[in-house]
Amino acid sequence: RYKVPSIAFINKCDRSGANPFRVINQLKSKLGHNAVAMQIPIGLENEAEGVVDLVSMKALYFDGDNGEIVREAEIPPNLLEDARTKREELIDAASVFSDELTEAILNESEISSELIYSAMRIGTLQRKITPVYMGSAYKNKAIQPMLDGVSYLLPCPSDVENVAMDMDNNEELIVLENDPEKPIVALAFKLEDGKYGQLTYVRVYQGTVAKGSIIVNIRNGKKVKVGRVVRMHADQMEDVEYLKSGYIGALFGIECSSGDTFTSPGTNVTMISMYVPKPVISAAITTKDNKSQMAMAKALNRFCKEDPTFKSFVDPETNETIIEGMGELHLDIYVERMRREYGADVTTGNPRVAYRETITQHA
Repeated sequence: RYKVPSIAFINKCDRSGANPFRVINQLKSKLGHNAVAMQIPIGLENEAEGVVDLVSMKALYFDGDNGEIVREAEIPPNLLEDARTKREELIDAASVFSDELTEAILNESEISSELIYSAMRIGTLQRKITPVYMGSAYKNKAIQPMLDGVSYLLPCPSDVENVAMDMDNNEELIVLENDPEKPIVALAFKLEDGKYGQLTYVRVYQGTVAKGSIIVNIRNGKKVKVGRVVRMHADQMEDVEYLKSGYIGALFGIECSSGDTFTSPGTNVTMISMYVPKPVISAAITTKDNKSQMAMAKALNRFCKEDPTFKSFVDPETNETIIEGMGELHLDIYVERMRREYGADVTTGNPRVAYRETITQHA
């Protein structure tokens, strides 16, 4: 739907029954991906030790208490033949996207890592090939090479064409420029209720959002002044003076909803709304007392604002408060947040059915 280039990571290679190449075949047969292995495992299940990098043809082991030390070594002799075969498959798949790589194959010359990555990147950006990595996230094994793959293969902001609707010209689509000097176009994609107020996560598609600048919420036309600007590193904040086009960051003190577009004054364009699927599960939620009722109302208002896939309403027939979402886990997370963050004593159950009497025959 959004034409986003992707790579794949096969997790839990240390678990019983792990078979990464079966998963690769399923990526091809069930999802229609041209999936190509970038690695082969060194052992599986309880014997999982590391991976063989098919690009560099080196064995990678992950030492330390948390797998944080990457140790490079020669490929184990029992895996050498398999590694050569899989590398040939990788090079054949990548050569479709690079004449230079094809020429190197025909001339039987040495093929560098840079040449393989360059060809794979072209195919990945065109969404015609899916590089596949494998490892164990829980034990932090082979996560570092996967992150390197993100850096080498996935697009930077200037590689992707982003469009917005020109509201002054019958919502005609216009291409945004990844230029920090152009008027601001930014999208609020996530909200977080922190101790300093609402934290609004934004992606800047065009222009520069700087501290003290004035931006306009296209949905309601309100002008707001940008206060504190931060970049997020997990749960750590880094204060910055500005966010240039292509960057993701967060703004403090801006009231908005998830999906709102912010622009420079006089720029009347809006990002295309994301597709929001219909809820697939619902539950009735009740409180023990009035205090919890007020806390629940506040929580539901916040959750609906930050997550468009979560909905709540009062059933006019049963007078129950109903919550809807994308799955049981989705609802469980929000119910737990109500208890933990808002102190609401709530319980959930199945919604009641409003039964009605029906005439079935004449008297």
